Amino acid sequence: MEIKDFSKLPKYGTVEAVENIQVGSFEEFLQPDVPQEKRKPIGLEAAFQEAFPVEDIHSHLKLEYMGYDVGSAIYSAEDAMERGATHAKPINGYFRLTRFLDTEEEGAEPKVKDVIEQKVYICDLPYITSGGSFIINGVERVVISQLQRSPGLYFSFEKDIFSALLVPERGAWFQIDIGSNNVLTAVFERKRKVPLFTFVRALGWEPETLVDDFVKTRETSPKEGLVLARTVKTDDGVTLADFGDKLTDELCEFLAERGVAKVKVFDEDRYGVRVIIDSIKADKSVSEDDALRRIYYKLRSVMPSTIDLAKRLVLGMLFDPKRFSLGRVGRHKINTRLDLKKRNDMVIRDDEVLEVSKRLIDFAERRYPPDDMDHLANRRVKGIGEQLYNVFRQALLQLGQNAKERASFIDEEKATPLELLNSPVVSNSVTRFFTTGTVSQFMEQVNPLAELTHKRRLTALGPGGLTKETAGFEVRDVHYSHYGRVCPIETPEGQNIGLITSLSYYSKIDEYGFIKSPYVKVENGQITERVDYLNADEEEEFRIAPPDEFELDDERRIKGKEVIVRFRGEVEVVSPNKVDYVTFSPKQIFSPSTALIPFLEHNDGDRALMGSNMQRQSVPLILPDVPYVLTGVESTVARRSESVVVSDEAGRVAYVDSKRILLETKSGIKEYRLRTFQKSNQNTCIHYRPAVRPGEKVKRGQVLADGPSTREGNLALGRNLLVAFMPMWGYNYEDAVVVSERVLVNDNFTSIQVLEYEVESRETRLGPEEITRDIPGATESDLVDLDEFGIVRIGAEVKPDDILVGRITPRGDTELTPEERLLRAIFGEKATNVRDTSLRVEPGVFGTVIGRRILTRNTQDSLARRVIEDRRRSVEGRFDDRRDLLVAQRDAELRALLEGEKLSAPLLDKRGKEVLPKGQVLSEEILEGIVFDKMRLNKIEVAAKSKNSELSTILEKNAEALKALEEEQRSQLENAARGDDLPHGVLKSIKIFIAQKRNLSVGDKISGRHGNKGVVSKILPVEDMPYLTDGTPVDIVLNTLGVPSRMNIGQILETILGYAASKLGYRAVCPIFEGATVEEIKAELRKAGLPETGKSKLRDGRTGEEFDGEVTVGQMHIMKLVHMVDDKIHARSTGTYSLITQQPLGGKAQFGGQRFGEMEVWALEAYGAAYTLQEMLTIKSDDVEGRNALYEALIKGKNPSPPQMPASFNVLVKEMRGLGLNLVPVKEKKNES
Repeated sequence: MEIKDFSKLPKYGTVEAVENIQVGSFEEFLQPDVPQEKRKPIGLEAAFQEAFPVEDIHSHLKLEYMGYDVGSAIYSAEDAMERGATHAKPINGYFRLTRFLDTEEEGAEPKVKDVIEQKVYICDLPYITSGGSFIINGVERVVISQLQRSPGLYFSFEKDIFSALLVPERGAWFQIDIGSNNVLTAVFERKRKVPLFTFVRALGWEPETLVDDFVKTRETSPKEGLVLARTVKTDDGVTLADFGDKLTDELCEFLAERGVAKVKVFDEDRYGVRVIIDSIKADKSVSEDDALRRIYYKLRSVMPSTIDLAKRLVLGMLFDPKRFSLGRVGRHKINTRLDLKKRNDMVIRDDEVLEVSKRLIDFAERRYPPDDMDHLANRRVKGIGEQLYNVFRQALLQLGQNAKERASFIDEEKATPLELLNSPVVSNSVTRFFTTGTVSQFMEQVNPLAELTHKRRLTALGPGGLTKETAGFEVRDVHYSHYGRVCPIETPEGQNIGLITSLSYYSKIDEYGFIKSPYVKVENGQITERVDYLNADEEEEFRIAPPDEFELDDERRIKGKEVIVRFRGEVEVVSPNKVDYVTFSPKQIFSPSTALIPFLEHNDGDRALMGSNMQRQSVPLILPDVPYVLTGVESTVARRSESVVVSDEAGRVAYVDSKRILLETKSGIKEYRLRTFQKSNQNTCIHYRPAVRPGEKVKRGQVLADGPSTREGNLALGRNLLVAFMPMWGYNYEDAVVVSERVLVNDNFTSIQVLEYEVESRETRLGPEEITRDIPGATESDLVDLDEFGIVRIGAEVKPDDILVGRITPRGDTELTPEERLLRAIFGEKATNVRDTSLRVEPGVFGTVIGRRILTRNTQDSLARRVIEDRRRSVEGRFDDRRDLLVAQRDAELRALLEGEKLSAPLLDKRGKEVLPKGQVLSEEILEGIVFDKMRLNKIEVAAKSKNSELSTILEKNAEALKALEEEQRSQLENAARGDDLPHGVLKSIKIFIAQKRNLSVGDKISGRHGNKGVVSKILPVEDMPYLTDGTPVDIVLNTLGVPSRMNIGQILETILGYAASKLGYRAVCPIFEGATVEEIKAELRKAGLPETGKSKLRDGRTGEEFDGEVTVGQMHIMKLVHMVDDKIHARSTGTYSLITQQPLGGKAQFGGQRFGEMEVWALEAYGAAYTLQEMLTIKSDDVEGRNALYEALIKGKNPSPPQMPASFNVLVKEMRGLGLNLVPVKEKKNES
């Protein structure tokens, strides 16, 4: 279909959109393809270097780290999903253990006795897939990135206290305060306070000598009114005047009498001078050792036993790299903040403490504003790589500590790296992180957009982050620095609002974890070709114009005298020459989900939020439509989410079926395996459909197959329907929706749900459970769809309570009746000694079995042999086709090369028999008749020698490709024959997949892209639906009241433009903030012969009468959401009961009942429905005897007996007895009269 683009803004070059942040972060952490000697000290390499070397307590053994390598994965990503395994690669470390001889001389260099180098297995690390997810136990998971406060230096003012807070990456926070007493105070461990100059003295500085670093001083003769900046002493150390004293006439005379001609005084009068004077006076220490003792006492509340102990504690808090680390980010931020030359050390320096104090005084004098903690210059992204680094660092430090402890009690002669590092500590930490960590989440897979958004999600929660209970309003709010970095629209609606956000469309993450956004450089009012990525800190320095607030001349110069710009969160009007940058695109502000909403600029923010969230809940349909009104990002989203298969290079399609596509390229045969009818994490159907035919030539980047929710390479989340906005007999009251039966007949909203059922065969105390067809009590009709092993066949139509997998479980011996003894005597031991524990279909589930997954630990029993044989055949079939294609490609190349050439030696077959004589000219007909596989290919020679070398090249290349293919096949066959890794005690695990075809039904939730959601209330016959004057019935009727109060006018513009586009046969592209204007839409309506208003006359389908007013009618893109009524509907007659209360369980999953609570009891009391109420509180709830008697009475057709005592009364009695109150119920005797 033709595309009509309504965008208006100029394109400023191309930048990468929707970047995959997960894969880059993981590869930076692991550096898998970098040789050991070239690896940077980051990620896993840094974690190893920090944890090693370690020495034993006697310094006889030293264990050093030499490097690591990453092994090959046992299971590919596809195989891991198929077999419920983890797609992981082994990490092996290389270590050197040096043994030293005892040295008798103290302090002498120890002599090396011997050195052992070994490779040590560390752990299996789950490996990231190309899409950015992990496969853990056969399930796709995502590790989401955290948005947290960056390490660095922060100034704040709160409750009359000016503070400078130093936040390290690791270690205790350090703070310097100026309180209302004007004293600089150092704060350790967030609460222990000491005068700053006491700490400065402990660092070895004399406080008075540092005054010049803070304020201006000068030397002068003593004069009244000046303030001393240095203590005045005599030559023999007698103090004549103290630091900070104000000179008076008497003091000046006294100093003159003592021969003091010059004194050092303060040369300025400002707040900082007062702070320095009061701060130095607050220091009561007299020496470095005294200062250390005072600080130690403040921190530990006892005096130190030695001065070394005090020094280790006090100085170690900031200057010991093992206890305190700024990290790369913290060092970068402090270098920037304090204007330092590039420093790389990860600890703070003592001169930096003084510089921070100086900046704090400037801040207290209001020379610059406090830091905004919600500004993105002060918040950074912790990706998967950094999170894994933290996990590995902790685990490897523990591993090193364990090795140190182990070395102290094993024989030194037997010590080896393998012996010392034999611990599962790293494996356990990694497993815990990926399976139970808060940032490792079950991947959202409702549709490709949900998957893409989940991988680009940012959370302020998790380890080291906020909690949703304590997070305030400010941290959740939209901040001006989010522009182009974090989407201001897409966030959850619940208590996580603002804490969980999404990266914007073009945003990237820099090496320090700060989010960058692209801007186009402007020089002297002229827009250049240069696109710069700026982080939030850099953006503060520039004036940035929006792209739609000015016009350009032919030389791309900004016209006019004034331009509106953004600058530090404010809006200014400046001349074009003062503009530094232009916003790259309006899309850069929003996330992909929000950028998919057409006419976003006409919608209220709340409804846009709902629209972007509900698009992620749209169920993939079997017949999706590309919307008539697009935003231009649909193709990018489909490709980035990997929901379409794209060719890696140009070539020719050699083979296509529903499972795979083989592409013949210059580099060889490329296989693209297609996922068909697979279950997603949310039970939706993942199914790919080929979009190419055999023999078709394809370019690099061309779509080979469409996936779920895609069509023609574009994201297609729903269907285009003819919609009318009008009330309809109350059926569309309160957002309800009336739908035409035609929508059902045409399968417009039909989707496939794939349900998974699992059963395990376990080892029990009485013997193993058995998977079998021999099920006690089962009739022949129950077993009709089971194979010889008792597993349901693929293709079987199943209904509630059908057997899916037959299983019997041994049970203990009980007293046998005569009949059972007879049966046992006839049929042997097994006749009654087992019970039926088969897997059956749940209530309310109807569908078709589309898959079975059988995992077995033992590879010898008949079921296991069948499974292995099936896997082997599947692998061989796949590789046979690829081998045939490689041979066909070789033969084609040989025929092209040899055509017209003369043989210089006879052509022989493999038995040595001559096929063609020497001198034979090879024509096309002759070559077509030659079967090259039966020839001695290495003996073919032609007269042209250059052709012979080309012939050798072709044969060598083909032989290498075949060898690689055979190696790959061998590896996969080995995997196929291997027993499966199952949990302890599990012998077999069988999963059955049932597909349900779900059409639209009353109670389903549907939605547009503008937050306009509703529930289907009525499905009307086509003849009852309102119809246009030409007889066309509408598909769906929405209530007009759903528009004005919600303020999402975009849905009306989409409806009428979509109507014009459908009539004129094109798709309209309306990018957000630069789409079609109302005037342009009117012009399109006129072209299509439709009313300019977008309103049409409608007739009532039931009466044929025309409705009074005109109705807005048009084409809207409607989605069916995952909240389907089939998943929610539930009914119960009898079922399971709670053990203690004897009341029915709650919820559909437990096949529970409906709670009849206190307020419902009031309702029945109000009606006076005494018998109904009595039933509700007794036999329908927890009257055990009563309900059994009622069941018996109903079976026998008798009248039920009156209710008995409910079990809840017994629970109350027991609870009161637990409190020491013996409550004894006494039956009231009836008076006999």
